[in-house]
Amino acid sequence: MDADLSASLADRVRAAIADDTPLSIVGGGSKTFLGRPVQALPLEVGDHRGIVRHEPTELVITARGGTRLRELESALEERGQMLAFEPPRFAGSDTLGGTVAAAQSGPRRPYAGAVRDFVLGVRLLDGKAEALTFGGEVMKNVAGYDLSRLMVGAMGTLGVLLEVSLKVLPMPECETTLRFELDAARAVEKMNEWARLPLPLSGAFHEAGRLHLRLSGSAPGVEAAAAKLGGERNDQLEAWSALRDHRSAFFRRPGALWRISVPPASAPLDLPGETLIDWGGALRWTRSDAPAPAVRDAAASAGGHAMLFRNGDRGGDIYHPLSPGLERLHRRLKDAFDPRRLLNRGRMYPDW
Repeated sequence: MDADLSASLADRVRAAIADDTPLSIVGGGSKTFLGRPVQALPLEVGDHRGIVRHEPTELVITARGGTRLRELESALEERGQMLAFEPPRFAGSDTLGGTVAAAQSGPRRPYAGAVRDFVLGVRLLDGKAEALTFGGEVMKNVAGYDLSRLMVGAMGTLGVLLEVSLKVLPMPECETTLRFELDAARAVEKMNEWARLPLPLSGAFHEAGRLHLRLSGSAPGVEAAAAKLGGERNDQLEAWSALRDHRSAFFRRPGALWRISVPPASAPLDLPGETLIDWGGALRWTRSDAPAPAVRDAAASAGGHAMLFRNGDRGGDIYHPLSPGLERLHRRLKDAFDPRRLLNRGRMYPDW
């Protein structure tokens, strides 16, 4: 079945090459709002799904790109394991390939690692209809390892992800949430202060005058840390899944939503609107009607960059402009993997 589906996808790409027809890669359709609109023939990959291998003792799982996250995480949960980068689920149809292609990590990211830290290897179909394999299924693998990581965040512009091998981790024995009444500036200070201590932190976000900390680990370790930090304790963890999946009220409000990455100790940005601070200070979700250049200038002045995540002008610059050197590198990669610019053309930048 896998070989037949892979061959069918390769045939579709070859036909697109012959007709010079751009293709829009569609998995579960949960992230169509990300990036720029793509005007192209859909290349449906959602049926290319299923877990290929799971080695619980080796902490490795390999699945096809169209595998639903809920299926993957359910299989892991049965063995007491998890995807430690805590991928968001924007709909019930989120796929592994889409999650990796869009580089989506949740609140645990600064404490456990990002998507690319857990990708061990990939098998993909490039824009020349060639099946390529990079990396492997062990952390010590060297050959091609960095090339597999290139696919993380490429938004499908370098290839169709057929299979992904990931490192997984055991689920924590115990988790709890602590809450503190603090303004944004003081919350950033405390998040960075506590991040330097040997505490079992697994999440830290601030919204509307309240700082939320999540502790995860062994029961004695979590209890000791909670006693040390104080605050208002809440063992209900719904706030974290709502944050991860953008189900909280903040994310449901209308208007342009910016995803701003900055050094974690950066002071609150001088922008109109409201901001939710995640990743221990490193991620600023900002709802603002400020012009795009003003948002990007504020991010750059703090040593970071900004992406228009939802709503706003989707035909303009969605991603932070690349430096000339990085743009040349990105274009050379595109030339190597998709020389005809057929895959997700325009999804990240207007002409490629």
